Amino acid sequence: MAVFRQPGTVVTDHTFTLPLDHADPGGELIEVYAREVVAAGREHDNLPWLVYLQGGPGGRSPRPIGRDSWLERALDDYRVLLLDQRGTGRSTPVTRQTLPARGDARAQARHLTHFRADSIVRDCEAIRRSLLGEDGRWSVLGQSFGGFCAITYLSFAPDSLREVLITGGLPGLRRTAEDVYRAAYPRMERKNRGFYARYPEDVEAVRAIVRHLRTTDVLLPGGGRLTAEAFQSLGLMLGFSSGPHTLHYMVEDAFVPGLPAPVLSDTFLWDVQRQLSFAGNPLFAVLHEPIYGQRSVSPGPTAWAAERVRAEFPQFDADVALAAGEPVLFTGETIHPWMFGTDPALAPLREAAELIARHEEWPDLYDPDRLARNEVPVAAAVYHDDMYVDTADSLATARAVRGLRTWVTDEFEHDGLRVSGGAVLDRLIRLARGEL
Repeated sequence: MAVFRQPGTVVTDHTFTLPLDHADPGGELIEVYAREVVAAGREHDNLPWLVYLQGGPGGRSPRPIGRDSWLERALDDYRVLLLDQRGTGRSTPVTRQTLPARGDARAQARHLTHFRADSIVRDCEAIRRSLLGEDGRWSVLGQSFGGFCAITYLSFAPDSLREVLITGGLPGLRRTAEDVYRAAYPRMERKNRGFYARYPEDVEAVRAIVRHLRTTDVLLPGGGRLTAEAFQSLGLMLGFSSGPHTLHYMVEDAFVPGLPAPVLSDTFLWDVQRQLSFAGNPLFAVLHEPIYGQRSVSPGPTAWAAERVRAEFPQFDADVALAAGEPVLFTGETIHPWMFGTDPALAPLREAAELIARHEEWPDLYDPDRLARNEVPVAAAVYHDDMYVDTADSLATARAVRGLRTWVTDEFEHDGLRVSGGAVLDRLIRLARGEL
């Protein structure tokens, strides 16, 4: 168990050996890694624990450098545990490099069914017992998908929780994947309108890039194909505080100046690859739609819901936009089957992803009856017109969880926890404690 120091903190590595399937504790085992962070000089204090659940799915926990970002506030009160959720980071990984070792596509798909919020929460429970004992309780901070996991935690094991803090992550309790994307495309369109209102010169610049991609086969530096649809998916950036500005700077550097024919610059292609590649978080692509699967809500498969629902919104068709002289709209947090053909990090997982998309009878993740009887203090930041999590769904869930207190704000985008210098976390802590 390694222990080291960073500016203002003491950091301890923890690795836990846990069942792949918690219903079969005698079966295959995996490792789950977590990083304990405590303020320097307080490492021997009896501090309450705060476990952080990262957004995703498939995102590893932050790699801090001292008391940075929201840790500046958290370490005033807590001993923080940064969990690499199963399959991510230093936990037993699930990637194109490891998953083929499971066997054929069916074996890979069976393995992938164990990486949703229900399994993550059961991991948390095993880790809690190891660190705090059977009767120990801790607090949870969930960002985005981590908030989904926190609501699952409240449904499965509320007696283990002192308080729950959620930022941009109150899920619809009874919403199908189709419902989620049917609500998402209009939000994406609003973010596009805001982007083009801020940077009107980008309307024609984006149209020029799409026209070029329709007539030219373009490869990214890592070997992936940049299609018009892949370029549109850069809209995933538009829901973050700096995203529209970053996208603008990418677009303005798109073409090499001074050449007789249009050529996309290496700078542009490198920046695009860094945004589009799933090499660092393949589980985001493979499991993004199954995080909405619940047999009591919809027993059938998710079946590429984002792709199917997109057909209901022809304004996102790049060719229609070009023909009509309209702005080309970027998409957002949507996963499409073609991604498993254009991204080298996803290509080896294509068959398994197809089987996951056809998987039926996903277990329920939330217990509305138990949530209605909740006694754990819960505070949630709901970002007004959040691009990634529907505000109406979040507020409906807030009403359905007994005692949950919300802070609805348009001061921050979805990344408010990270960029607010601890202000978002401080507000949630005070809400949960009844100080506001």
